[in-house]
This record gives sequence, structure tokens and C-alpha cells, in this order.
Amino acid sequence: MTGRPAAAVFCAIVLFTSQARFSAGGELVVERVFGPEVPTGRYKHPACMTELSNGDLYLVYYGGEGEYAVDTAVYGSRRPKGSSRWSSPKPIAHDPFRSVGNGVVWQAPDGLVWLFYVVRYGETWSTSRIQFKVSRDGAETWSDASVLSMNEGDMVRGRPIVLADGDYLLPVYHETGNDPELVGPDSTSLFLRFNPARRTWTRSGPIRSPRGNIQPAVVQLDDGRLVAYCRRGGDYDPKTIGHIVRSESHDGGKTWSEGKDSAFPNPNAAVDFLKLSSGRLLLVFNDSMTSRTPLTVALSSDQDHTWPIRRNVREGEDDFGYPTVLQARDGRIHLVYTSGRRSIVNHAVFDEDWVLHGAGPGDRK
Repeated sequence: MTGRPAAAVFCAIVLFTSQARFSAGGELVVERVFGPEVPTGRYKHPACMTELSNGDLYLVYYGGEGEYAVDTAVYGSRRPKGSSRWSSPKPIAHDPFRSVGNGVVWQAPDGLVWLFYVVRYGETWSTSRIQFKVSRDGAETWSDASVLSMNEGDMVRGRPIVLADGDYLLPVYHETGNDPELVGPDSTSLFLRFNPARRTWTRSGPIRSPRGNIQPAVVQLDDGRLVAYCRRGGDYDPKTIGHIVRSESHDGGKTWSEGKDSAFPNPNAAVDFLKLSSGRLLLVFNDSMTSRTPLTVALSSDQDHTWPIRRNVREGEDDFGYPTVLQARDGRIHLVYTSGRRSIVNHAVFDEDWVLHGAGPGDRK
């Protein structure tokens, strides 16, 4: 499920536009990457990005005429290292009979680039399965599709992490409800664990919570302890009880505690969670129970005990959804998200110092 809240449509038609906010405490740069004018269909949501081993940035998104259109594809685009321009998006995953969506791209430590995505077999996302492709040449070419999960309702949204033992942990979820406007209360967050030596996948979890939860974002705090923040279940009606769901694992991600409401609001929208090279934790979310604005980053310096720093990346009358965040090798933090009723892909770049001390959000002309 990719979400439906309405907001004012962003109407700029310039393809590459950015504006920077500078201060003594770092900088924030926001770029509009692709909009409705790009001929991959008006719908462009969600987006995901990885930094490749050669320094290129590679971005993917689900494109088509609408969320439930059939003729859709996952598109890929590259921004070469040192360049400010993105290549024209090209389809890299497509099914001639079914809708595909929720592309997740990630380069593993061994250089293999993974593309995970979902294929919808019926009318709603609750009928989806997970497939994947791999690239051995830095996302230039892709393998044929392989099936990762044939369980009806299994979906992917977040990037994997590398665990302390070298395994990869892919956040996934099982969505129920069979309703375009409702996530069922028995929806659960899950994890698929890949052993790169044996090339085998195993399933772990689930995270259960009273109103359901999906789309986990996970970090490993130490050898055994992991924390996940998850999107809440339910519908899109205005609520005062909507919070990001939090869960812990104390055995390396094999089993998880019951999901509990955190202190962070959640308007039934995706979040992302990252452990920075400094050891601080970064959470990206919509700081609202009712709408996907503002788009906020929060910082913890004490291993998820307190979150005293919050700063808005975007705010105002629009929808800023499905954030995906990564820290590049140079230390800068890259955040991709969509806006304009899921028709515009945006890219924000900032550093940790901006979160701690910086100026206001990165508005654009």
C-alpha cells in the first residue's frame, strides 16, 4: 500500500531546480528531480536511492498512470559522481499482466546491486508478492526476475542493513485488509535474512501490534539488539491515536517484541530510520497524526532513549511522503521523497551538523 492522502498539487514544470539554505550549522539542499512532465506516467511513488561503489547515485521509483494502474514499471535513473544531472528514467522491472511497485535498490558490501519490488496479483496491495533482480555491473544491466516470497500480501519497502555477523536483514511486511483505504489490524512487519555465504533466505519476526503495523525501518544498536520503527495500520481518517509503532529484538533480529506506540505521531505514512557513522540515530517521519506534512528528521545521541532534536526538511501545504535516507561515504545524508500527490520525486542533501544547528526547511521556487 502506497498511501492516498490528498494535498495541493505542486505545479512547477522545471525538471532540475534546487535551492540551498546555508548557516553556520551546516546546509540543506533540496532538488526537484522528476515531475509529471517526465514521460513515465504521472504517478511517481515511492522513490528509493543507493550510493554505488563508484560514487554514482542510483534512484528508482514506481511509475505509471496511477497507483492501481496495470501498465506500470519500476524505473531507474543514475546521477554520475561529480554530476548534477540525472539520466532519463528507464524501466528496469515490468510485468506485462500485473502492476509492479515499491522498488527498493541497495548495493551490498560485495558489490552486488539488489532491486526488490512487489507484484500485485489482484485489485489491492494485499494480493502482492515480492520479487527481485540483481546487477553485477553497477546497475547498468539487470538479471531476470526471481521470486523472493509467494505469500499473498507480502511486500517490501525499506532498504536492507548489514548485521554484525555479516548477514543482510531486509525489512518486509505482510499487509491484510484487501481494501485500498485500509491496512488490516492483523498486518505485521517481518524480516527476511540473507546469508551471503550460503546464499539462503530465512524469515523472522513478526512484529504484532493491536492496530497492525507495516513497513518497518530497522537499525542494529549492538551485536544482539535491534530497534524497528513501523508505520501504523488502520485507515486515513483523522486520528489522535496514530503513532509510529516501535519494537525491539534482543537476538539479532530473529524474534521481536510486541509493537508499542512510540512518542512520534504517524498519519498512516512511511518512515525511515538510519544509524549514522557518528553512532547517532536518525529518524525521518511526518510530524503529524493527520497529514504528510511536515517532513521531519529527529536525532538521538543516546541509543534511542531520547530524541531532543527535530528539524523540518519540508513543510507547508503539500504532501511529503515515503522518505528513504542514506549516508554517503563523504558523510552527507541523502533523502528522497515524493510530493505533489505522489507525482514529484525530490532529493534533499544535508549533513549531521545541519540537523543539530541548521536553518529552516529547504523551500524551492
